[in-house]
Amino acid sequence: MRLIADLHLHSKYSRATSPQMELETLDRWAKIKGIHVLGTGDFTHPYWMENIKKKLESAEEGLFKIKKQTGEFTRFILTAEISCIYSKNDRVRKIHILVLAPSIEAVEKINGRLSEIGNLSADGRPILGLDAKELTGIILDASEQCMVIPAHVMTPWFALFGSKSGFNSLKECFEDYSDYIFAMETGLSADPEMIWRLGEGGTLTLVSNSDAHSPENIGREVNVFDTEMSYPSLISALKNRDNGKFLYTIEFFPQEGKYHYDGHRICGVCFSPAESRKCNNICPNCGRQLTIGVLNRIEQLAQNPPGFHPEHAIPFKRLVPLKEIISEALGVGVKTKKVREEYNSLTENLGSEIKILLDVPREDLERTAAAEIAEGIIRVREGRVIIEPGYDGVYGKVKIFSSEENRSLSKQGILL
Repeated sequence: MRLIADLHLHSKYSRATSPQMELETLDRWAKIKGIHVLGTGDFTHPYWMENIKKKLESAEEGLFKIKKQTGEFTRFILTAEISCIYSKNDRVRKIHILVLAPSIEAVEKINGRLSEIGNLSADGRPILGLDAKELTGIILDASEQCMVIPAHVMTPWFALFGSKSGFNSLKECFEDYSDYIFAMETGLSADPEMIWRLGEGGTLTLVSNSDAHSPENIGREVNVFDTEMSYPSLISALKNRDNGKFLYTIEFFPQEGKYHYDGHRICGVCFSPAESRKCNNICPNCGRQLTIGVLNRIEQLAQNPPGFHPEHAIPFKRLVPLKEIISEALGVGVKTKKVREEYNSLTENLGSEIKILLDVPREDLERTAAAEIAEGIIRVREGRVIIEPGYDGVYGKVKIFSSEENRSLSKQGILL
């Protein structure tokens, strides 16, 4: 059974997060997107846990669903992201950790321990002065079925290998607990092909999730399994890097992420690693340090050449969100009424967004959508895109049509 899972997102109790991040809204959007298993996010937050207990009920082992729901329903898996900020080896470290838990009982044990260390009510993603290895010990003490996954591992500011506050190896960070880390999260600014260049990137399972802060962004990166619907089955596929059960991940084009290239947002400076080296990693406009992005950091830590493909690696596919494709095809803004109406029409007539992006044949696309939208979807499937890389917190831009084509589409959009 093909299962699509997005394991990392946030509730309305996390900072800079939409108030619409409620369980019922997430359930509805999961159906629109085509997601079968969705992380709850934020299980460390006491108010959110009250919501989880009140609104969810047990389904298959270790999974939950909205209470008294009939027909097709989304399963939820208990997840949280924790921010560890601490000093180690004379440097301040800032590491985000994704946690999966098999039961309410395990979550309550974790929360009981963590509430003694920091204020869990302050943020859905709590900030704790806790070494990542110590956090791992607390989580595994609660249940050996819990899973600890370093989140968006290459992001500069809050990640295992981040250029600003991370480490150079898994062992340096987790020490004796390294053997209990089975997976890492790629994040939006990196993909498996990049992380495979790291020594440890070729030995651990790589997962991809949305890290969504609003309902419409869930599913922008996901994991695709062929397993039974249960927590133990999903965890087994992850831990064993079983490419018969963990089929592939769906990724952003990594250049679209906010930290792919180096740069300085205030000055509008965006550099490749080679350009940064020429400037000694200094902004030529203001003289401050550049924010070193993911691609540069990969080159610093790489033990394998570009194009390296480890044995038994989980494959991946790159996609662009459907609304972005519609927006460019129609020559109008992504948040406009026209894009929303076209998106609703396509998902109502052809199925979920992920199905449309991956599986619907071209002839069916053309019968339902404008020819430009169908062409855009096919071009993304084939990787025929033009990309301006993101840098220093600025999202990159993925273009599907050339400048000449865009001008023509813009005129058509005005006529429409």
